[in-house]
Amino acid sequence: MEGAPGRAGEGSGSEGSPPAAAAAAAAAWSAVPGAGVPLLPWRRLSAWLECACAVTFDLELGQALEVCRSLGDTQFSFRFRQSGGWQRRSALQKDDPDYNRAAPLGLQREPAHYFGYVYFRQVKDSSLKRGYFQKSLVLVSRLPYVNLFQCLLQLIAPEYFDKLDPCLEVRVPSRVDRPGSSPDKPVSQENLLPAPRALSSVCELDLFRCFQPVLTHVQMLWELMLLAEPLVVLAPSPAISSETVLALTSCLAPLRYCCDYRPYFTIHDSEFKEYTTRTQAPPNVLLGVTNPFFIKTLQHWPHILRLGELKMAGDLPKQVKVKKLAKLKSLDAKPGLYSSYKTFLHKDKGLIKRLLKGIHKKRSSEAQSALLRRHLLELTQSFVIPLEHYMASLMPLQRSITPWKNPPPIRPFQQEEFLKTLEQAGPQLTCVVKGDWMGLYRRFFRSPNFDGWYRQRHKEMTHKLEELHLEAISEANIGTWMKHKSEVEVVDLVLKLREKLVQARCHRLPVKEAVQRVGQHITTIIGSLPEDLQAVLCPQ
Repeated sequence: MEGAPGRAGEGSGSEGSPPAAAAAAAAAWSAVPGAGVPLLPWRRLSAWLECACAVTFDLELGQALEVCRSLGDTQFSFRFRQSGGWQRRSALQKDDPDYNRAAPLGLQREPAHYFGYVYFRQVKDSSLKRGYFQKSLVLVSRLPYVNLFQCLLQLIAPEYFDKLDPCLEVRVPSRVDRPGSSPDKPVSQENLLPAPRALSSVCELDLFRCFQPVLTHVQMLWELMLLAEPLVVLAPSPAISSETVLALTSCLAPLRYCCDYRPYFTIHDSEFKEYTTRTQAPPNVLLGVTNPFFIKTLQHWPHILRLGELKMAGDLPKQVKVKKLAKLKSLDAKPGLYSSYKTFLHKDKGLIKRLLKGIHKKRSSEAQSALLRRHLLELTQSFVIPLEHYMASLMPLQRSITPWKNPPPIRPFQQEEFLKTLEQAGPQLTCVVKGDWMGLYRRFFRSPNFDGWYRQRHKEMTHKLEELHLEAISEANIGTWMKHKSEVEVVDLVLKLREKLVQARCHRLPVKEAVQRVGQHITTIIGSLPEDLQAVLCPQ
């Protein structure tokens, strides 16, 4: 192994780079006819993994997709948009609502994006023009399980590079197999079952390691993420780029980062022109890059975090400094957080003291990460709790929901009304951090993250209203209501109740018993009508 990943041509923006290989894997797979259409025996596997791509990077001929199976070394990840063709081919999309309902926001499948997990190998090869052989194994999935898939790649990629295609061949048993029957194509059992590995999390990164050079600015970065500010992370390697971007998006948990983010973005990405144009304001996007070319291309962006190789300054890793954007002019600009942003909240100096204390006590990186994650979680929760309390107050009272009238609407979110509640029920009740919380909320209201949070909460509350209304209908005395009602009114009720049941099933409301009782109401109502109307409402 020789050299850092991507150093052969990456610095100058050349096509000779690992990101191009990874992008080629995604682009080439999307062009394969019928790719992503799982056969029935593959259904459960394809819920986890869309495909595995092996990409050879030839410095003379360009990328070549050697094999695509449905189903030194460097690891990193990237994220890319799902095309319309992929959308039609995805057989698992109809299962998304069930999975997403049970999964935390940060682990839900995304309808419009795929994740690529890459194991890249670069070795010296004097037979090639530039002296290097480069190959990547890429796993494509719609699940953000970065730890799981990177661990999987650590197991299968080295074997693949040594033995190639057979290592990706898998035979999934089907119902028609008889016990003891042999596979159609024998597969070597050698080293097929590696030692089990236990993962503490399928997605949580080592935050302390990811944020080492920016620990003193974590709270500022948290604000930039909360407000969905355009931010570029220029890192020295694909691994650092992708890990830093994923760590930044995760620091808002349990709030979801609702904007586009690219753990590893290159000049080969299809959105390159869209994100680098100067004809409009920078989009609310978080980009991770390694090519210094982006310093010049994205100089109009308001926030650029340039990271260098990790250096120690005493016990604490050397921290980058906040610098003015005007100083970011040359491609060899020094590491720093280039931004003119003024934070709304005061820096919590106690956090750095606790982390330094942990370093002196030789506390593990996992323990340091847990401390950092808890701090960010408490900060986010302190910010979100007043919003949740106010949102709950917009919900109609349960006693106002009656069976035979549409439920009252959810009251609109009034920003000024909410801000008035902060004096008595603001973040200061649960958070020691001081500052201009009201100003932070005002800025948050203009961000896509507020829009995403509000839409999600409004949707949940609307479903809860439907649930309560259906429960009220199921418990009503249908016979009493039917007295003195005309046939037109009765038929209209049948149609409305059927619509309610369709809506409940479509939204997968947890009201199975209520649905059954309403179904019985419909049967009772139809049974009371003349036979000609019964024939219309219940055709054979």
